[in-house]
Amino acid sequence: MVDRARLPIATAQVKENFDVKAGSAYIAILFSLAGCGGTIEEKVQPVSLSSSDPREICVIENSDVRHEFLEAYSRALSGKGLTVRMLPAETSVGSCPLTSTYAANWRWDLALYLAYANLKVYRNSRLVGEAMYNSLNAAANTDKFINATSKIQKLTDQLFPG
Repeated sequence: MVDRARLPIATAQVKENFDVKAGSAYIAILFSLAGCGGTIEEKVQPVSLSSSDPREICVIENSDVRHEFLEAYSRALSGKGLTVRMLPAETSVGSCPLTSTYAANWRWDLALYLAYANLKVYRNSRLVGEAMYNSLNAAANTDKFINATSKIQKLTDQLFPG
């Protein structure tokens, strides 16, 4: 037999539980649509080289970055027709007419991946171009698992178009 005196209380509890569950589902859907898997950011300010610019670029070594990154960056610069000259870490960006610095780091999330890369180009000590890749906020985004060499090549191609 149903106790009719307790029926409004039981109905209210069911409604409250339903509202909490529905609200939780609604919030979960909003978060997933808002891209809470994380974002990957890529920005490039290209360098415009004229025919009078030197075809040599000095790259200042960054010992905090994996050597494979520097090798890939040097190959990409050579592929753009630039002669690469390496300079020690403590060298000023004004040491050559055209100079580049780089920074990069890797993260581990089921696999080691390039999480951040930044390439800067200076002409006579003045910043004239920059390429940046940032997947540090791409927590659940599987697009962060990229081929680092290909990404460095792509950034260099965008940094030195033409």
